[in-house]
Amino acid sequence: MRALISVYDKTGLDDFARGLAALGFELVASGGTAAHLEELGLEVEHVEDVTRAPELFGGRVKTLHPRIHGGILARPDNAEDAAALTEQEIEPFELVCVNFYPFSTAVAKRGVREEEAVELIDIGGPSMLRAAAKNFEHVAAVSAPDQYQQVLAELHNDGRLSRETRRRLAAQAFATTAAYEAAIAAWFSDDQHFPETLTLSFSKVQDLRYGENPHQRGAYYKEAGARRDLLSKVEQLGGKELSFINLYDLNGALLLLREFTLPSCVIVKHANACGVAVASTIEDAYERALASDPLSAFGMVCALNRPVTGALGERIAEQFADVVYAPGYDDEALSSLHARTALRILADHDRRAFTAGERDVKRVLGGLLVQDRDWDVEDREAMSVVAGNVSEEQWGDLLFAWRVCKHVGSNAIVLAKGLQTIGIGAGQQSRVDAVKIALEKARQHEHDLQGSVLASDAFFPFADGPELALAFGVTAVIQPGGSKRDDEVLAAVERAGASMVFTGRRHFRH
Repeated sequence: MRALISVYDKTGLDDFARGLAALGFELVASGGTAAHLEELGLEVEHVEDVTRAPELFGGRVKTLHPRIHGGILARPDNAEDAAALTEQEIEPFELVCVNFYPFSTAVAKRGVREEEAVELIDIGGPSMLRAAAKNFEHVAAVSAPDQYQQVLAELHNDGRLSRETRRRLAAQAFATTAAYEAAIAAWFSDDQHFPETLTLSFSKVQDLRYGENPHQRGAYYKEAGARRDLLSKVEQLGGKELSFINLYDLNGALLLLREFTLPSCVIVKHANACGVAVASTIEDAYERALASDPLSAFGMVCALNRPVTGALGERIAEQFADVVYAPGYDDEALSSLHARTALRILADHDRRAFTAGERDVKRVLGGLLVQDRDWDVEDREAMSVVAGNVSEEQWGDLLFAWRVCKHVGSNAIVLAKGLQTIGIGAGQQSRVDAVKIALEKARQHEHDLQGSVLASDAFFPFADGPELALAFGVTAVIQPGGSKRDDEVLAAVERAGASMVFTGRRHFRH
């Protein structure tokens, strides 16, 4: 039996190679891998001794040879293949172990020139791995260190790998080469925001308890080459396993939380914010966010942008929550939160910002809808005051409400006062219905609507929505404008002695 080994990542290689040798495998290796195995005291045949040819073109050609690929692709149980092996004096391989130079990591470094990046593209490695995967009936394609232990264990037990195992390894090998090629394709097309062929690559981070419902399976994948992902350097300090909905709600909370730099708290239910507040302390931000809509906060995902103190941890533990997410927790906070055994406690140790230029992808039947992510944060200089006068305090609330509104499902209405949401109407087919829901939530929780502001993610097609809000004490409205009936809406605002700002930009979110 022969094994061909050519790896960049040598994690676990020592034990794997020793295990193969102990099982009677003859080891064939290339370049640095051969030298490494020889340092372990293992007997190794060099690739150039198999090919009877030196490495060519600065190492570009070393394994691209019939004596290598013939040994991988030949079918020993096929008479013609067996005859060709004998005639050409080619020995077959039963196992191929290959991994590649980390192209994405290398080209992400500053100062890497194009000619240097091109030289980092592995040709021989993917070719050998694909060949082994194609011939899985006879060859095991080992493509990652985490496969070594299982492969050795099965070889020790049965003397060979089952067809099921070889087929599973082939699937993983083709996924590995596909991801590698996708990363290279993305690098070559980085000057095209929407290339003609969109190649995406994702690797599994973890299985989830279930999908949107208990009868659906679920897993979380991260995109190859992303600067950071939803769970990068996030440590779970307690609670149940994460579910699909936990992560989807957490994603919505973090997208909104990144809008603010002051101490802030975002509480999310079913992908929509139900309470958001900015304050001078994180404790106050939490209290105000919770007070926005405490009824909807039952089973909440709570995201904070400051560490959780003992007092705050105790307050959060008093609520029924699914997830709490923060940059850190002191010992007293963890002690209180751990009393809630089901509460998933997530600590974010990654201080890097999320990549602003990433695409937003939504799955549809048979395809994808791809767009720029709605990261933009408009400032007041880009907006127009079209009615009344806006005080500095009102500007603060208007911009706060506008940023929150961007992350609420359309049709979206946000009522705010004192940098706190007091009513949110989300996901309605009618904008006036969204206004009614926001007002009802504010009244239900006894918020003072006098002097509050209203944000709408798109223009008001009629004056009925603003008129309802103005009648309950809203004094300023922020919306994109652009309706055929803007004049009617403007007149309603002016009659109420209120103010209105046009942003010139809408923020639908479906």
